[in-house]
Amino acid sequence: MRYPRDMHGYGSNPPNANWPGGAHIAVQFVLNYEEGGENNILHGDAASEAFLVDVLGAAPWPGQRHANVESMYEYGARAGFWRLHRLFTETQVPVTVYGVATALMRAPAQLAAMQDAGWEIASHGLKWVQHKDMTPEQEREQIAEAIRLHTIATGERPRGWYTGRSSLNTIDLVCEIGNFAYISDTYDDDLPYWRVFEGRPHLIIPYSLSTNDMRFVTGPGFDTGEEYFQFLKDTFDCLYAEGQAGSPKMMSLGLHCRLVGQPGRFQGLRKFVEYIRSFDGVWTPTRLQIAEHWAGEHPYVAPEVRPHTLDKAEFVHRYGSIFEHSPWIAERAWESELGPAHDTAIGLHFALRTQFRMATPEERLSVLRAHPDLAGKLAAAKRLTEASSAEQASAGLDALTDAERDRFNRLNTAYVEKFGFPFIIAVRDNTKASILQAFESRLSNSAEAELATASTQVERIALLRLQALLG
Repeated sequence: MRYPRDMHGYGSNPPNANWPGGAHIAVQFVLNYEEGGENNILHGDAASEAFLVDVLGAAPWPGQRHANVESMYEYGARAGFWRLHRLFTETQVPVTVYGVATALMRAPAQLAAMQDAGWEIASHGLKWVQHKDMTPEQEREQIAEAIRLHTIATGERPRGWYTGRSSLNTIDLVCEIGNFAYISDTYDDDLPYWRVFEGRPHLIIPYSLSTNDMRFVTGPGFDTGEEYFQFLKDTFDCLYAEGQAGSPKMMSLGLHCRLVGQPGRFQGLRKFVEYIRSFDGVWTPTRLQIAEHWAGEHPYVAPEVRPHTLDKAEFVHRYGSIFEHSPWIAERAWESELGPAHDTAIGLHFALRTQFRMATPEERLSVLRAHPDLAGKLAAAKRLTEASSAEQASAGLDALTDAERDRFNRLNTAYVEKFGFPFIIAVRDNTKASILQAFESRLSNSAEAELATASTQVERIALLRLQALLG
């Protein structure tokens, strides 16, 4: 089976974002405009809204309108939006709006203010509803209609996408439609990255819910604007320090008119905006600006090979000799749970090594016995595998004096007579002298200890071979 989740990402060496001006951090503000697009029987929905409001224990009311919930959403449009609009226009901090299409169609004044301010307006879907139970065809129709209405409302097609209450199909469906500068329906990184769908790369700019003001009405969350500010400050301080150390990141803040637009909460946001303005090296772009920067600075480069995507025959052809003359290890690894995490030398080594360790004692012993003697008869007859030949040559074992060759032959004979398999060592980690020293030292090991040592060396050789192939 193939495991679709990517648990590796950039790993221990993320790319340098190279933000404009050498900025240490990109702080990005998102205003989710959902008011008028939420669940409501007036909108043709089956029940009232219950998500992200200040009604304790709110639940959908089938077939009924919920006066309190509606009123809270209306607060966001009537008061909260304008409070946030004043903050960001006065401080000249750019904003990306995640605009629900049906909400934008009910907000002419707010929409005009967004456009007058030069804010980016990305799509937040057709309606602010749950998508998890939609069929792919239903969701595909919703996406298409969202794009149509968004274009009518704003005058241009959205270039960014974020559904939010998404399904497992959402990202693939948005990629299928295509022509987006970025998609943000993930929370899996501090940097943008490329995702390939049906042979085409799509830029993902991850979002964040940890710094989202939704935590004012979800638990555990923020009780006060001061708690909110402190969490934002701590997040910023951590990422800013990483940027100063040479690894710049991105910080996303998700805002809602009806939530942080409330006065007590708003003070925490204002305090944070003032705080970051006191630092040098802070870039506050829209998400579209991040997308354009990333596409120029880190364009998609197709990997030479992604092991987990290979068919069985190709996988075994490429990696069947990593464990000497033991293609069954690669066969079993292919049949196991491979995923993107196994597309690196370390990841693929783990998959192969796991099968070696899970094998029977007889099978593991067969792998040890498949290795050639060091500087032995096979080497002299030029019958080593290409990998073994290169490895032995790296330590000069292909150019021994007669005395050295005789010494190796005597040690090989004594070792095999005692343990029943050839002496194995990761030659690329050693020199001719250190190999001979280890040879003589290990001859005194017990059979159990030497079996463990030899197995460890087999695994090490496999890793070095994979690193030579995959980097």
